[in-house]
Order: sequence, then C-alpha cells, then structure tokens
Amino acid sequence: MYVDLKLPQPRQRQGLAELAEAGRRAEHQGYDALWSAESAGDPFLPLVPAAQSTEHLRLGTAVAVAFARNPMSLAYTAHHLQVLSGGRLLLGLGSQVKPHIERRFGMPWSKPAARMHEFIEALRAIWTCWQTGSDLDFRGEFYSHTLMPPFFAPDPSPWGLPKIYLAAVGGRMTEVAGAVCDGLLPHPFTTERFLRVQTIPMLEKGRRKSGRDLTDFSVSLSGLVVTGETEEDMTRAAAGVRRQIAFYGSTPAYQDVLSLHGWEDLGTELIARSKSDDADRWERMGDLIDDEILNTFAVVAEPDRLGAAVHARFGGLVERFSFYAPYDHDPAIWLPAVAELNAS
Repeated sequence: MYVDLKLPQPRQRQGLAELAEAGRRAEHQGYDALWSAESAGDPFLPLVPAAQSTEHLRLGTAVAVAFARNPMSLAYTAHHLQVLSGGRLLLGLGSQVKPHIERRFGMPWSKPAARMHEFIEALRAIWTCWQTGSDLDFRGEFYSHTLMPPFFAPDPSPWGLPKIYLAAVGGRMTEVAGAVCDGLLPHPFTTERFLRVQTIPMLEKGRRKSGRDLTDFSVSLSGLVVTGETEEDMTRAAAGVRRQIAFYGSTPAYQDVLSLHGWEDLGTELIARSKSDDADRWERMGDLIDDEILNTFAVVAEPDRLGAAVHARFGGLVERFSFYAPYDHDPAIWLPAVAELNAS
C-alpha cells in the first residue's frame, strides 16, 4: 500500500522555499505522493517547487475542479507539470457542486456525470494529438476541440500521459471513473463495507463498458483516523472526527452510506440539526456519533498500531492511503504507520 500526504493549505507569505521543503521532507519520510487541494488557491502551482526539490515523490491534485476549466486549458497545465516533474503527475479531478460552478466560477452546469465523461475523453484526445501529431477532431455534446496549429502544440511528453483520478460520491460518477480514468478518489465519508458493496461494483461496471477490468486501476483513499500519544490526545482526536462525520452525514447527497448501515434516522436527525439556528449545532451534532459509528468510519488506533490497523481494514481494497485527521496533531505522529505500511 502506498502512503500519501496532503500538502497543507498555503499560508500567507508562504514562499517557494517552504513548498520545496515540504516536498523534500515528504520524500525523505517515505511518502509516495504529495497531494495539493483546490480550496483557497490554485492546486497546481504549489506542486512546481515540490517537483523541483524531489526525485521520486509523485505529485497529485486532490482535487482540481474540472468544470471550473475547459479541457484545453487543463490539458496544457497538466501536460507541462507532467513534463516538469519527469512524469510524476497524478491528475485528480472533481466536479464540485452546481452553486459553486455557476455562481463562483461562472461556468455551465448540466448532467455532471455525462459532462465529466466527455471532459476526460476530450482531455485525452488533446494529449493524444500532442503525443502523436494526429489531427485534433473531438466533437461532443458539451465540448468541441477541432483546432491545433503546430505553433500551439507542445512537444510530446517523454513520460507519456498523466494518470487521471476522479473524485466520486454517487454511483454514476464512480462508474465514469471506472470507464475513463486510471484511478478513483473516494470521498472520505465512506466505510470499508460501502467500498466493497457499492463503490467497487460500480467501478467494475464502468470498466466492463470500456472492455477492461480493475487490474491496473488505483483507488486512493483519504481515510479518517483517530490516534494520539495519550488518552487525552485520543479523546480529543475522536471528538474532532465525530464532528467531521456528523458534518458529512448532514449532507443529503451522502445519505447512501448511512443507509447501507441502517443509520437512516441518524442522517435525518443530522440534516435537521444542520438547519437549526443553534450556534453550537456542529459541536452538538458530533455527540450523535457513537463509538460504533466512529469505529466504522474511522480507523481508531494508537500510533504504533495505526499502520497495522489501516492495512487490516483497507489492504487489498485501496492502493493508496492518506491520513485524514480533522484535529490538531503533529504530522510526525504518522511516521511509524508510514514505515509499517511501506513494508506491508
């Protein structure tokens, strides 16, 4: 199992040297990939200094919002980062949701699963044009790319095309990932059972439509974990994860996970409480997450047992794992687990 690390969100005045050091440190500590998110900044730019300061560390976006861009603009960015990194880019894409696409990015929204399928097909068509010198002639329902003069075509990548991962929650988007991508980024609000019963079958369905199986397909999970050096640390970590589970559980689109476990009433209660005027509602909602639910959604273990616990739950199910800890912690706490998972 590969162990990955999320790049911390850029701080004010954070310089290129700090980003380069973050990459160098992650590689030295044994991480396989460093993932950059798109929240309060661009997901690609922080990976450039990290690429320059490392040799083997893979560099990923988790995620870049596809519908905030068009296939051509994204093709250029990803192609050049693939070349600059020596073929180490893992291009993680996501759809975001309708209000953000239309009101924040000012871009069109319709049929997200079908649009994403076509977006990725267009992206590959553009890359193939650059790699082979063939004519660009992509015509779809949402995107059309039919012009590529030689002046605007970059040189082929000596390392081939970037791997594409897709973030998915629902079954239709998961099927798209299986059909046209190299990997899946499941939502952290998932469980081992949901992955086995819902996610993997939908991936297999998508792969069958493209005439392939899951042999070369990668699942990269950012999994919730509860750990700490002391009992007090464990209690504080558990409280943070309970609140995070409650927050995700209050989202109507995520109710399938709760339903699979027979926790529909919990989902109804969380949705109702999330709409209240109680200033402390998010804190109080965490109290609804009992130990059974906590242990179902999160790997709970002391640092010296965490690696074994992650492997026991997700070994053979996911290829890549990163620690999702929504509470204050020292990143060094993961190092024993990183070493153990690298050896497994």
